[in-house]
Amino acid sequence: MEKQKNDGALRSSAAVILEKLKDGTIADVIRDWKWIWGFSRDKKWYIIVYTLFGLLSSLLALATGVVSKYLIDAIVALDLSRLLLLIGLLVGGAVLGLLFRSLSARFSAKLNIAMQNTVQAKVFDSLMDSGWTEIRKYQTGDLLSRFSQDVSTVAGCAVSWLPGAIIQVVTVLATLGVILYYDPIMALIAFASTPVVILLSNRLIRRQRNFNRKMRETASGVSSFESETFRNIDTYKSFGVEENVKRDLRRWQKSYQDVALDYNLFSIQTNMGLTAMSTAVQYIALGYCLFRLWRGDILIGTMVLFLQQRASLSSALSALIGLVPTALSGSVAAERVRELTTLVKEENVESAQVKGSCELKLSGVEISYDDDEEKVLSGVDLHAGHGEIVALVGPSGEGKTTLLRLMLGLVRPRGGSAVLCDSAGDVYDLGPQTRKCFSYVPQGNTLIAGTVRENLRLGKENATDAEMTDALEGACAAEFVSKLAGGLDYMIGEGGKGLSEGQAQRIAIARALLRKAPVMLLDEVTSALDRETEKKVLSYLTSRGVTCIVTTHRPSVLSMCSRVYVVENSSVSQLERDKVEKMK
Repeated sequence: MEKQKNDGALRSSAAVILEKLKDGTIADVIRDWKWIWGFSRDKKWYIIVYTLFGLLSSLLALATGVVSKYLIDAIVALDLSRLLLLIGLLVGGAVLGLLFRSLSARFSAKLNIAMQNTVQAKVFDSLMDSGWTEIRKYQTGDLLSRFSQDVSTVAGCAVSWLPGAIIQVVTVLATLGVILYYDPIMALIAFASTPVVILLSNRLIRRQRNFNRKMRETASGVSSFESETFRNIDTYKSFGVEENVKRDLRRWQKSYQDVALDYNLFSIQTNMGLTAMSTAVQYIALGYCLFRLWRGDILIGTMVLFLQQRASLSSALSALIGLVPTALSGSVAAERVRELTTLVKEENVESAQVKGSCELKLSGVEISYDDDEEKVLSGVDLHAGHGEIVALVGPSGEGKTTLLRLMLGLVRPRGGSAVLCDSAGDVYDLGPQTRKCFSYVPQGNTLIAGTVRENLRLGKENATDAEMTDALEGACAAEFVSKLAGGLDYMIGEGGKGLSEGQAQRIAIARALLRKAPVMLLDEVTSALDRETEKKVLSYLTSRGVTCIVTTHRPSVLSMCSRVYVVENSSVSQLERDKVEKMK
């Protein structure tokens, strides 16, 4: 049985590589690394300089070791004629080594930051340009984990992996050359464990990659749970389920702990084997040096050089072999990041240049979020004329918000016709190109942490104070904003802290008004307003000729609507006038 285990452990590297080629592991790693190195092209000269500094530092350390040998021999032999020169060379080498290491560290820091910014910008741009249905597949915590931790790993690999490989290969060859020059047998001893180490590293590629993937996926799950919990902590407390949430956290911690400890055990077992081999080689080398010193074949300085450079060779080999798990970790991170950069993009079309007010027409529209999903809405017919207020009513979760997403071009119709018509008679298909024709006030508190002014300028970046005041007047928010400490410069906390729900909603409406779009979409927003304020806001919109579509559960809104549509059971039907009257 033991012999079979040993035979299995000593399979040839060629067989391992063939196996990896067959199951796709090597091909995956190569593909991922081609993508990583694509980021290095613009920084290639910086990377070359960084590599040169690393090489100079490494070779200088080797040269300093040789100088130390001659210095020790000179002191033992009481040869004072070369002492000052050797001490000067040793001190000079130490100073230059410190300088090269410092410059290398500085270049490394600059490159890492620049590369991380480059990769993050590419991922961020991709997410912003991707379709809404693509992004919704990911939890926020998972996106944040990929955007921070995985991007950081990719950036580090793009900057340092290849220079590290070059530096360690040159260090190994140069150190081996120095030892060979003085004693070929010592070189053979120093290099003895390398074939076994390389064989084992090949054998462990799959397990290393799988552990990396599991660690990152579990970390993403923990991040998603934490993000979701902190965002909804008031909800959890209001339901009194704090203990349940605490248990959930501990379950996630246990999952991460299990994966991390399995990985830790795997690493310990691997390192124990490698350390045992390294220690055995170390003692063999020491015994060989002592034997040659006893016989008078070498001087003490040569023995010190042998032992020192054997340790350097072992360290360089370990660093070189350590690049294998780094490559696998980079491959897994690249796979997760690259997935975000390959999301289906929205159509890159020029925004529609509508003229005057607009009306909206939907005819026989079919809606589903994915091709293989059941239709959310089917056979939708809807009309909102120029300057009209149209209401969407019905039970929660039946598709009212989905209809608004269709109008915003976030969801594309799977069938039927969905168009926007302007005053000049021009017709535009609903999609990303018509999104600027809409102002949208979603459900809930959507204010960002910042001043009232900063929140309003999301609607219009260069809005003047006069424009902002006018929009606040239209949203019945000017009076309370003027009483806030600092007025427009009042600092709103995360999630609208510092404002009531109604105040936050009115600022959100004012933000939408600043956009001055011909169509306004209000998703259950008047529920946070009193009836008088609600009426003033809707009257202001109609006075400006804005076509307004409101999802609501409040009968008081219906009296101001030209038409009311009921969204229920995957269909949309217009409510007859007499039924509308009964609902008021």
